[in-house]
Amino acid sequence: MNAGETVEPPKSCCTPGRTGAAAPLTLLAPPPARTARGLLALPGGSFLMGTDDGLGYPADGEGPVREVTVAPFRISPTAVTNAQYAAFVKATGYRTEAERFGSSFVFEGFLARELAASSPAVAAVPWWRAVAGASWRSPEGPGSSIGERQNHPVVHVSWHDARAYCDWAGARLPTEAEWEYAARGGLEQRRYPWGDELAPGGRESCNIWQGVFPTVNTGHRGTVPVKSYRPNGHGLYNVAGNVWEWCADWFSPDFHRTGPRQDPAGPPSGTARVMRGGSHMCHDSYCNRYRVAARSSNTPDSSAGNIGFRVAARAV
Repeated sequence: MNAGETVEPPKSCCTPGRTGAAAPLTLLAPPPARTARGLLALPGGSFLMGTDDGLGYPADGEGPVREVTVAPFRISPTAVTNAQYAAFVKATGYRTEAERFGSSFVFEGFLARELAASSPAVAAVPWWRAVAGASWRSPEGPGSSIGERQNHPVVHVSWHDARAYCDWAGARLPTEAEWEYAARGGLEQRRYPWGDELAPGGRESCNIWQGVFPTVNTGHRGTVPVKSYRPNGHGLYNVAGNVWEWCADWFSPDFHRTGPRQDPAGPPSGTARVMRGGSHMCHDSYCNRYRVAARSSNTPDSSAGNIGFRVAARAV
């Protein structure tokens, strides 16, 4: 880790976080006027947000169930890919916070023994290592690449990095309410975007940890392409598992209990931003946050090998 940088104990067991002081980098040139393309137009309306099913963690504030209304908006069917993020970097010269910090967090099981041994473990979640040189270009640190993962979700991007991409692409991050409305796919109060069974008919429906965490994984090693599995009823792919997705909102476990119900956008300030959807690191023995109502958070300068994002925009 760099001098002056510290590792914050995770808000949850899902991802470690930073308490560093790197400032978001301004684009090298003003972004051109762009209109985000390829987004799904959703009609908005009222839906039941959150859950009271008791499967979550009290500190996350998944409940109470409340009726929320969102205006029409557009959202990307997939998380932003490595190829898409590379186009942004090529056009702007942007350097991510992981690149400027000089490190990012990688699951130790993806590392060669020597690299794992030389990379500091995060005390609260020792399967995470702070790896020098890990970034969106090199997801497992020096020697790794995204050459064969162009259609995988970009990872090791902070909230600030996601916002910078949005500014360039003529988009924005979805609010937490928009994200959940879209992820539910029109199903009311179901546990997952496809229903209440994790594997209906024995069919694998999302990319999460299979086996015994963190030692045995019989599923996929890391991320899968963004259009893996069937889309939900609104046409969104992989809103459960694969990568955590940043939302626009500051995180609060209780603001929504009395907050606005019409296009809510979270509290006006905070220390961590909302993440939704779970990731390939989730396993119900320690983190079942791949349910559609589940929430997590991290500091906006944090990055890891299981954090990405998708974009949204106003209706046209």
